[in-house]
Amino acid sequence: MKFAAPFVFGALLAVIAVQPAQADRCDDIAKQLARNVDGLKVGRTVAGIVYLTHPSAKQASLGCSARNKMNEVFALFPGRKPSKEFFDFVASATAIVFTIPKSDALRGATRCANRIGFMRGKNIVTRYRKLDIRCSGTADGTSVTVSRELDS
Repeated sequence: MKFAAPFVFGALLAVIAVQPAQADRCDDIAKQLARNVDGLKVGRTVAGIVYLTHPSAKQASLGCSARNKMNEVFALFPGRKPSKEFFDFVASATAIVFTIPKSDALRGATRCANRIGFMRGKNIVTRYRKLDIRCSGTADGTSVTVSRELDS
């Protein structure tokens, strides 16, 4: 029985070493975003969320893969009507994370944000090119969240 403990510990160590690390992939995507999007800086990673800073966004983050979502790009604009630079940032980040054309990402984000209003409400959920796009208008500003379900 004395010899079983080192064997079990060695087997456990081998299993842990073989499993892929999800955080590394997410960090790689964040570094790729920082290289390809002008003005973007990568901040801390906390609980699977990489915090980003960009001049046109009040808040921005990259959510890593979870059980039901592939990745998630979140950005908050401090005003009611987002600027062209804000949409350009969201489209660039979405295009890199989800490997789609930037023009499609731009069209989906602007279409969602333009629907916020009196008739349709403050929370808009739409689907465009297999992406789930959520836009919300609050007192803090306008937020855009782009994600993709794993089953898509």
